[in-house]
Amino acid sequence: MWKIGALMLVLIVETGAAGAQALPNGPAPSDPPLAVTDFERALTINNRYRRLSVDLPEVPFWVSADSFAYRRSSHGEHQFILVNAATGEKRPAFDQVRLAAALNEATHQSFKPENLPFDRFELTDNGGRLNFPSGNELWSCDLANDACMHTALHPSDPDYQELRYDYTPPATNDPDKRSVSPDGKWSAYIKNYNVFLRSKDGAPDVALSWDGSEGNYYAFSTLSWSPDSRHLAAYRVRPGYERKVHYLESSPKEQLQPEFSSIAYLKAGDVLPLPQPVLFDIAGRREITIDNALFSNPFQLSPIRWWKDSRGFTFEYNQRGHQLYRLVEVDAATGRTRALIDEASRTFVDYVPLARDQSWTGKTYRYDVDDGKEIIWASERDGHEHLYLFDGRTGALKNQITRGDWVVRAVDYVDPIKRQIWFEASGMNPEEDPYFVHAYRIGFDGTGLTALTPEPANHHIEFSPDGRYYVDLWSRTDLPPRLVLYRASDNAKLMDVETAEICELTAAGWQPPQSFRAKGRDGRTDIWGVIHLPANFDPKKRYPVVEDIYAGPQGSFVPKSFSTDTEPLTQLGFIVVQIDGMGTNNRSRAFHDVIWKNLKDAGFADRILWHQAAAAKFPWYDISNVGIFGGSAGGQNAVGALLFHPEFYKVAAANSGSYDNRLNEIWWNEQWMGWPVGIEYSQSSDIDNAYRLQGKLMLIVGEMDRNVDPSSTFQLADRLIKAGKDFEMVYVPGADHDAPGPFTERKLLDFFVRNILGQNPPNWNAMPFESLKDKERDDGPGRALGHVQMR
Repeated sequence: MWKIGALMLVLIVETGAAGAQALPNGPAPSDPPLAVTDFERALTINNRYRRLSVDLPEVPFWVSADSFAYRRSSHGEHQFILVNAATGEKRPAFDQVRLAAALNEATHQSFKPENLPFDRFELTDNGGRLNFPSGNELWSCDLANDACMHTALHPSDPDYQELRYDYTPPATNDPDKRSVSPDGKWSAYIKNYNVFLRSKDGAPDVALSWDGSEGNYYAFSTLSWSPDSRHLAAYRVRPGYERKVHYLESSPKEQLQPEFSSIAYLKAGDVLPLPQPVLFDIAGRREITIDNALFSNPFQLSPIRWWKDSRGFTFEYNQRGHQLYRLVEVDAATGRTRALIDEASRTFVDYVPLARDQSWTGKTYRYDVDDGKEIIWASERDGHEHLYLFDGRTGALKNQITRGDWVVRAVDYVDPIKRQIWFEASGMNPEEDPYFVHAYRIGFDGTGLTALTPEPANHHIEFSPDGRYYVDLWSRTDLPPRLVLYRASDNAKLMDVETAEICELTAAGWQPPQSFRAKGRDGRTDIWGVIHLPANFDPKKRYPVVEDIYAGPQGSFVPKSFSTDTEPLTQLGFIVVQIDGMGTNNRSRAFHDVIWKNLKDAGFADRILWHQAAAAKFPWYDISNVGIFGGSAGGQNAVGALLFHPEFYKVAAANSGSYDNRLNEIWWNEQWMGWPVGIEYSQSSDIDNAYRLQGKLMLIVGEMDRNVDPSSTFQLADRLIKAGKDFEMVYVPGADHDAPGPFTERKLLDFFVRNILGQNPPNWNAMPFESLKDKERDDGPGRALGHVQMR
C-alpha cells in the first residue's frame, strides 16, 4: 500500500467538463450502483488481507555459518525466528519486547514489539549485539543491556543509500583523509587535486602527481593499493556537465513559506565525467603511463580490483551506448593494457549485476577462480543468459558452462575446489511457467547438471557463507510459501522450517490471480500474465477489464510468488490483469531486444492479442472499454496506450511517468534508447505525440518527485493543452515518486468508476475526515528511526 505524510490537493486541467454520469457513447451505469462501503473496502482490503495469514515466512538470511533467521507474519504481527542448521533448533531470534523498549528509549518513538522497523539484521559479539541499517545510519543494540545507538554509514557500505543521478567521484582535498598501504608503511592522500605520499618513517611527503586540477582531479575514493604495497592506482576524473533538477516545495512541514532545493541529475545525452586509470610506482615515485585506447569512451568504469599476487589490476569498461562491456587488465610493471573479455551487442549490453530480483534483473556476473587463472563470466552471446569459463591469463574461452533455451537468473555459490556452481535459472522445464525460478548444480566443465527443486513453483535460495547448507523459500501465486533447509553436499532435506496457513484468508474472500497465456505477435512465443477476478465473481456476468502495466525492460513484473495483496479495483467489479509482453526481461535475448530504441512498443502488440485471446476464451471478459494504469515507466506506458493504440485502450491513469526519455535519468534511458540521442527518442515520446490523444486520461504527479523529473508531467500537460485535448491532472504537494497515499488511490478508483462504469464516485467531502483515513495502515520497516529518513 502507498503511504503519505503531506497535505494534498487535486487540480483538474481540462478544456471541457468531465462527465460523472454515463458517458456519451460510453459505458452504461452498472447495476446495482456501487456504495460507499465498496470504496472503503477497496481502499483497505489489502491491509485486511495481510492480517489473515498465519506463519507466513519472508526471505531468510544467514547470520553465521550455521544459523539463519527470517521474519514471519501471523495476523499482521511480525516475529523474528532463528534456526540452527546444524542442530535443527528453532527459537525466537531475540526478545522483541525488550528491543522495542530499547529502541523507543533511544529514538523517543513508539515502536511495537510485533512491528519493529526492520526486516533483516546481523548478529555480532557471539549473538549479543543486533545490527541493522536505517537510512544512512547503522543501528546497534546490545541485547544484554537493552541499549541502542547509531552511527553514520560510510558511503562505501553496501547499505548506504544515496540519491544520485551523477556518477562523478567527488573531488576531495583533505590531507587528513588517508589511504594506508597494506604493509602500513605508506599512506596516500589528495592535496590540491593531486596524489601525495607520506612515509611512516617521517620522511618528507612526496607528490606522486602534478597534473591534477579542479577540471581533472585525482579522486580519493578511487585510490587502490596493490596487495604488495608496491603500486598505487586511482582514477583521474574530468567532470562532465553538472545538470540540476530544481524543486519548489509549496507546503514544507517546517515553515510557512515555500522551500527551494536542487539535486544533481544527469539526463540522456548529457556530457559525462571522464575517468582515466592512473598507476604509480611507489619505489620509483613515478607515474606509469596507461594507454586509454581500450576504454576511451566510458559510460562508467568499475572500481579497480587488484590481483592477489599484485601482477596487475582489472576494471570493467562500460562503453557509452552500452553496446560494449569489456574486462580490462593493466600490467603493474609496465602499465600495458589488454582486453581479457569483450561482451558486445548490436543492441545493448545489460550491464546491471546479475540478481535474483525478478523486477530488477541484471546480466553481468564475474567470479575469479584461483586469483584469475580462470574467470566465470555471464553472457547472452548465444541468445540466452548463460555462464562461461574463460582462461584468465589469455582471455580465451575454455568452455560454455550452461546452455539451452532458458536463462540463468542468479549464481548462489561457487566451489572452486569441487569446481561446481550452484545457480538459479528459469525456463528449463517446458511444462511450467517459464518465469518460475529453480535451483541447479553444474560443474565448471558444463557436466553434471542437477535439478535441486522439483516443486513446480517459484524458488528463492539462500546459501550459508561456507556453502554447507541452503534454504529454499518457494511458493506460487496460488500456493502459500514454504521454507525448507537442505544440506548442500548431497541435497538432503534436513528440515521443513515453515509452512504458511491461509484458511482465514480464503474464507474472507481472497482469491489468487489466475495464470493465463496466449501467443504473442510472432504467433509462436507464449506471453504470460495473470487475471485478478472481481470480488464475488459470477461467471455468468460480464466484467470490464483494466490493465495494471509496467513494461520496464529491466525486469519482468507479473507476480510469480505468493502474496496476500490483491488489486483494489477488483473490489469495485473490475477485472485487473498484469502481462509481461515482449521487451521485458527474463526470457530470450530476442524477446528482450524488441524494446531497443523503441520504448513506446511496451509489448502492446502482444498485450492486445493476449486480451483478445482471454475474451475469446472467457465470456465474462469484456474488452469493449479497456482501461489501463501505471506508474513511472508504467505511466509512460499507460499514456502511450491511448496515443498509439486508441483502437483498443480507452481510459488511462498515469502516475509519475517518464513521458519523454530525454527528460529522464541518463542511465535507464540511454541503456534502452541508445546513445547518441536520436530521432527514436522523439518517436517514443508521449510529449511529442500528445496530439494523438483519444480516450480519457488522468495524470498524477508528486511535487517533490526525485526519481522522475516532475517537469515531464507538466510538459505533457502543456502539450496536451496546446493540442486542445481534455484530461484530468492530480498534483500532490510534497509527494515524492508515485505520489503515494490514500488520496491518490481514491482518485484512481474514482476515475475508472466514473469513466468505465459510468457511475458517480462518493462525495468524499461530505464524509467525516476519520472515515477517509486508512485506519489499518501498517507502520512497517519503512518508518524512520529518529531523524533518519528511510528511502
